[in-house]
Amino acid sequence: MNARAALDDPSFRLLGSIVVAALVLAGIILLFSKFVLHKDVSKLWRIYLGWLIMIPVVMAAVLLGRVATITLVSAIALLGFREFARATGLYRDWWMTGAVYLSIGGIFVLAVMPDPFNGRPGWFGMFRTLPVYAIALILAIPVLRNRTQGQLQAVALAMVGFVYVAWMFGHLTFLINSDRPYAYFVFLIVAVEINDIAAFCFGKLFGRRKLRDNVSPNKTWEGSLGALAVSMAFPWLAAPCFPHFGPLQLVLTGLIVGIGGQLGDLSISVIKRDINIKDTGRLIPGHGGILDRIDSLIYTAPLFLHMVNWYYGLYGVR
Repeated sequence: MNARAALDDPSFRLLGSIVVAALVLAGIILLFSKFVLHKDVSKLWRIYLGWLIMIPVVMAAVLLGRVATITLVSAIALLGFREFARATGLYRDWWMTGAVYLSIGGIFVLAVMPDPFNGRPGWFGMFRTLPVYAIALILAIPVLRNRTQGQLQAVALAMVGFVYVAWMFGHLTFLINSDRPYAYFVFLIVAVEINDIAAFCFGKLFGRRKLRDNVSPNKTWEGSLGALAVSMAFPWLAAPCFPHFGPLQLVLTGLIVGIGGQLGDLSISVIKRDINIKDTGRLIPGHGGILDRIDSLIYTAPLFLHMVNWYYGLYGVR
């Protein structure tokens, strides 16, 4: 991966064009709504500005190459776990949080290093077994400290923080290491965010019936079904990125993004409602925290990667 390879890659050019076109169209709609229709779009404008910050950061990392993109994904995983630890109170236990930070560092190292057995980028086999070692480390901490009071909660939070927030999200690093990084990694980022935006737009325009009022009061069945329809159609629009995909794989991709993305959003909402917070942070203007933005990717990244690996092999070899 490098700037020349990205710009020469038809998948990157197609997906990049879709992103730029969507940004321009959204900007025109917001300006028209504000200055012609005199609507209050201040909240939507903050969300739009958030996209204007995030998209160039991701695109810059992709253009800089594989290590830069893996570094960005690993840093986001680390910040996401930091938000989780602060929101749940786990951050008060420095031993537990330290063990998870160390394990997240392991994700970065395994993604960057070559596989010692075949020389391919990233040690995928060890990455898949990393939770075994991370959980063993987390379980050993109360024993080493000779402490029992409150340790079940701390151990459980540390496991969820590493496995769900960091390791599942870390699957993106091996989409970057795959034989089609622009098609797989860039597509999943774009498709998941389009799914989120579609759920928001369809919910605002047609939302009547609550989807799960105790989990996320603003989500509606109409928004959910609209997002699923868009996500099912998008892989066919982006089909030139996947000339090796058949109809079954395109349908599975749509289901993973359309259903998995929404389940990821709702799963983080369960955690937020349980600890009575609205957002996990305020780092991204208009969007909340890192977890608020990557919740759908956490769920979809491993599902998409293993679907690709099952049918075609992550490195194009099965």
